[in-house]
Amino acid sequence: MNRCDLKLYRGYANKNELVVFGHIVEKYPSGDHKYTRKGFRYARTILQLFSVKTVPHLRVVLRVGNLTAETRAEADGYFRFQIPFKEPLQGGWHPYEVDVNDEVNGRKLFITKQEEFFLPYESSYGIISDIDDTFLISHSRRSFKKLFVLLSRNVQARKPFVDVVRHYQLLSLAGDKITQSNANIFFYVSSSEWNLYDMIVRFAELNGLPKAVLKLKKIKSGLDDFVMTGGGSHDHKLNKIQNIIDFYPELRFILLGDDSQQDPEIYEEICSMFPTNVKAVYLRQTRARTKLSAELCLQRIREMDIDTCYFAHSNKAIAHSVDTGIVVIPPHQDPFEAAK
Repeated sequence: MNRCDLKLYRGYANKNELVVFGHIVEKYPSGDHKYTRKGFRYARTILQLFSVKTVPHLRVVLRVGNLTAETRAEADGYFRFQIPFKEPLQGGWHPYEVDVNDEVNGRKLFITKQEEFFLPYESSYGIISDIDDTFLISHSRRSFKKLFVLLSRNVQARKPFVDVVRHYQLLSLAGDKITQSNANIFFYVSSSEWNLYDMIVRFAELNGLPKAVLKLKKIKSGLDDFVMTGGGSHDHKLNKIQNIIDFYPELRFILLGDDSQQDPEIYEEICSMFPTNVKAVYLRQTRARTKLSAELCLQRIREMDIDTCYFAHSNKAIAHSVDTGIVVIPPHQDPFEAAK
């Protein structure tokens, strides 16, 4: 092994704790230009992302403000800090720094990188959204087509659903105390793997989606794994959403997903755990006919006194957010214009 690389992800904090995380790998394909390549060159970028080799058990040091903490990477190169944090910070995005300071094969190794974490403002809502077929058109129900799209269409060619960006922009400002300068916290929680983190972040930036903390699935390190990307068990989504809501008991949450995989069942279970913490559940309809099992899940969620919306087009979701008062639009203003 000639070198190591450090990949950090956006973190988050409350008034008592800070959570940040990342991976140590041998070499990470970096640079925004990789995600705008075309044809075979772009397919090669995606395959490189799923061929990363992780580096286990190295010493990792976190520095934020006057705070320092230390841990070791796990067997798959992943590390996570959840530490006491009472720094007197304003709400918003703040920098943190991580060092890898250890020896590899008798050679001294030192790497340092910076990322950001989000401390919520005095806000009303937290927004938790799935990614594939919730805001990013992915064809999750059709495995071959999903892989074809992933390999052949770069971030500029991939598309969000019509009006979904407007809906998310409105939700970022939902609540009584929210303005453009102190928006709600967003989490994008998905069964896509950590390998696709940069691609998802770049897609969100290009399309004007709210800046978010991402919570993805265990990193893959081989092309055999690539064929199964986004598949398998979705239990990790339940655990991650549960951890987020536990972390912010003062917030009410809005959950957004789709009916292509297990979002209806996961969201129903979350609502049964946190019936007073969830304000609304939105599910995108991904097939011509509504899915009976999804409708039954939403019916049981409504019985918990939680608003629901099952929609094929995001304009219906926007109308629901306005009608229920989640989003407040000034009189005589078009909600589609308000979101721009």
